Amino acid sequence: MSGDSSHCVQELELREEERQQKLYAIVDCNSFYCSCERVFRPDLWDRPVVVLSNNDGCIVSRSDEAKKLGIGMAGPYFQARHLIEKNGVTVFSSNYHLYGDMSWRVMETLRTLSPVVEVYSVDEAFLELDGFSTKDIPAYARHIRQTVEQWTGVSVSVGIAPTKTLAKIANHLAKKHKSETGCVKLVISGEDQHDALVQTRVNSIWGVGGAYAQKLLGYGICSAWELRNMSPEWAYKNLGGVVGVRLIHELRGQPSIIMKDELTEKRMIATTRMFGKPVTELTDLKEAVATYVSRAAEKLRRQQSAARVVTVFVVPNERDLTKDYYRDQSISAHTTLSSATASTQELIKPALQVVEGLFESGKTYKKAGVMLSGIVPDASVQGNLFSPSIENMNRFLMDTIDNVNFSMRDDVLKFGSSGIQKNWKMRQELRSGRYSTRWEELKEVT
Repeated sequence: MSGDSSHCVQELELREEERQQKLYAIVDCNSFYCSCERVFRPDLWDRPVVVLSNNDGCIVSRSDEAKKLGIGMAGPYFQARHLIEKNGVTVFSSNYHLYGDMSWRVMETLRTLSPVVEVYSVDEAFLELDGFSTKDIPAYARHIRQTVEQWTGVSVSVGIAPTKTLAKIANHLAKKHKSETGCVKLVISGEDQHDALVQTRVNSIWGVGGAYAQKLLGYGICSAWELRNMSPEWAYKNLGGVVGVRLIHELRGQPSIIMKDELTEKRMIATTRMFGKPVTELTDLKEAVATYVSRAAEKLRRQQSAARVVTVFVVPNERDLTKDYYRDQSISAHTTLSSATASTQELIKPALQVVEGLFESGKTYKKAGVMLSGIVPDASVQGNLFSPSIENMNRFLMDTIDNVNFSMRDDVLKFGSSGIQKNWKMRQELRSGRYSTRWEELKEVT
């Protein structure tokens, strides 16, 4: 074969390899909660907006305009209140019904753009891009961003790279330099990877927690590029074994973290909330736990499962100053049922018995939660020949309650143990309308 022919073959092989290169994209919603609020409040575009956490306690989402004012993330609302009022910042309580529905719309839109979508969180998803040539990727990345924003009204940033870790870094840079990138960043070529990794601190790498970041800094490794150049053997020894090796490979553009199928059947189901005000009475605590059990049981039936273990935890308002801990200290206990069930009343009764054992008179409580585990398919749970037939009809009763509550909303049908007044409920004094999930709260256009 002549030199010219050999060169042409190599060039064709290179083009074919380039065409078949598999790339990963991550689509991340910009200031997601704020974006959801702005969809139904177009007057707030280009104006500072913040969204608060449970009980209107801390700031959990900020628009770019709010960030420029110096409003910090996760800081207590009362500390930033003067700055917020001085600059006319619009404040919202968390509206999880709205955010959940808007998240579903974003993810469904992404599924029309890629056959493989991994929902990573409420506002992030990985996409697998296969069969694209490098020259077509920039246009398709912009198409992804424009389509999501046009169909849902939620602004997003897109990062694309040969691995999921590099895609996360690309997305981080796209969000950090929006005016330069147009919310789209590609890190595909070796030169682009070098530039991106040099700009990225180790504490900004996906999968590197605070403890490992400090450890890396202690070794004199400050940037992702410096970490990328460490050997796999070093990573195995110092970065958690196989996990560290995968990270090095990912930073070098070698895919080691695969796309995961959506988890349709959870192995554990939990419901937990902060109280709107400190709870001191056992009756209120029982009402809250019964309500959380009802919600968890509904989720359990939605995936056609049953649970055998019920765990309840409570968080006292008082702190034990003799102990060192970073998170609120919780007290928990569990009970194992004789057989798995998805029936709300069969789960509430043992849960309330656990609460009685956890409650201490004279103490105040600020949070409680319920976890259901030991989950099995509902179809595998056999009926009991020695139980009255009415007990074996619980499935029909539960289906009826779920259907009514789904169509009418707001728990029209509930068990008496869940209470009526619910004075302990979470505060949401600044919540916007549930525009997309409640007929009576549809947005009015004048």
